[in-house]
Amino acid sequence: MQSPASSQTTLDPHRWAVIIILGIFAFMSNLDSSIVNIAIPVMTKNLNVPASQMEWVVSLYLIVLSALLLLFGKLGDLWGKQNIFKLGTFVFVLGSAMSGTPLGFNFLLLGRFVQAVGGAMTLANTYGIVTASFPIAERGRAMGMVGTFVALGAVAGPGLGGLILAITSWPVIFWINVPIGVIALIAALRLMHTGPETTGGSVDWWGFIAQAVFIGAGFWGLNLSQQQGFSLFVLGMLIVAVIALLLFFVIENKVHDPLLPLRIFKNKLFSGGVAAVYLVFVVQFFMTVLIPFYLEDTLRLPAGVAGALLTLYPLTMVFFAPLGGYLADRINTALVGLFGAALVGLADILYLFLPLSGGMVLYIAATILLGMGTGLFQSPLGDIVMSVVPKTDLGITGSFNALARNLGMVSGTAASTSVLFGVMSQQLGHRVTTYPTGQNQVFLTALHSAFGIAVAVAVAAVIVLAWMIPKLHEDSLK
Repeated sequence: MQSPASSQTTLDPHRWAVIIILGIFAFMSNLDSSIVNIAIPVMTKNLNVPASQMEWVVSLYLIVLSALLLLFGKLGDLWGKQNIFKLGTFVFVLGSAMSGTPLGFNFLLLGRFVQAVGGAMTLANTYGIVTASFPIAERGRAMGMVGTFVALGAVAGPGLGGLILAITSWPVIFWINVPIGVIALIAALRLMHTGPETTGGSVDWWGFIAQAVFIGAGFWGLNLSQQQGFSLFVLGMLIVAVIALLLFFVIENKVHDPLLPLRIFKNKLFSGGVAAVYLVFVVQFFMTVLIPFYLEDTLRLPAGVAGALLTLYPLTMVFFAPLGGYLADRINTALVGLFGAALVGLADILYLFLPLSGGMVLYIAATILLGMGTGLFQSPLGDIVMSVVPKTDLGITGSFNALARNLGMVSGTAASTSVLFGVMSQQLGHRVTTYPTGQNQVFLTALHSAFGIAVAVAVAAVIVLAWMIPKLHEDSLK
């Protein structure tokens, strides 16, 4: 596939070492997220803060990171993706040290804010650095390696977090990032060198403010809707988000140097690729959010057993992500992605038949299929999205790809819980916001309804990818 981003003049001799550096930060960001979720109950007691308030330790990180992705992607194009990445490693390490310093809840939130800024700087430029550093023949494998680090972070989080909390105190879950981050930073300073792809231009600050308001109000509203339903305040936040989004598009159409050049969406392969990424991440989070209820509350498995079963998904993904990258380097990348998305949809069909008891074999089969599909999907789609744009847009393209993933996570979480609790509330005749103890059949009916929606979303992703296959073939012949 020949594309604007595929021309390479000289190969970076340190490119595979650079992948390890990028992978370390992909690993740490996922590890940190899963460890923090596990530590929330302990931190709530230790800091004497209500559980609902402590959830902001997770939510603040997600909102700030997502709101800043486009800004730092643009800055990566202007000032050098490697420069922004290296600065981001320092900021992330600083935020980790601050978060692990027990100076109270407010200081913890400040540390998480700083961490999110650093995380946004690194994530926004990761795929751009990969695309700029690797020739087209190696890019799929490189994307697959980054995906493997992501999955390893998800695998290690629960076990490592539980071990740390069993032998020491919660601040260590943040401090563990510091020595790893320092080593990665030293390696980045020595091996990463800014290429010639930097451009002139300026930052569209009004566009940035509009998209930040959209993400902040939208995420906040969706988070609150899961706790209190669609109250007037929640609806108000969602209306503000919609207005900010519309204003963002108006601004981007008018300014000379937009934060997000809307012209990139004229590229059908790019638009189809990010749409497929968004849809598949929506589907993934139906399983991530809902299945723990099924294992622990319906099947009544001990938390340790349920946790071990949940690792089947990332473990399978670890194995198949490199395979997806390998295949993407050799055959039509959209076809590989389509096969992966189809496996994700098949897994959700199997989840539709989970029974009240004795569903272990079905769960294991569905979860392995989900891990296989996700692993095969992610590398080819990252390759497509990053390979069909000019080099001068790699930073903003990579950041928008990361934003599409985050929006998919949030949308999947909100949609799955809304359907689950909505169907249960309808069956019981009153509002339900948690597992209905003693009403397993009510939960199972709602679970099946939610996975029915997930199947429909997966089918939409398959349709998008099927539409992309001939277009990708045509593009490769140009």
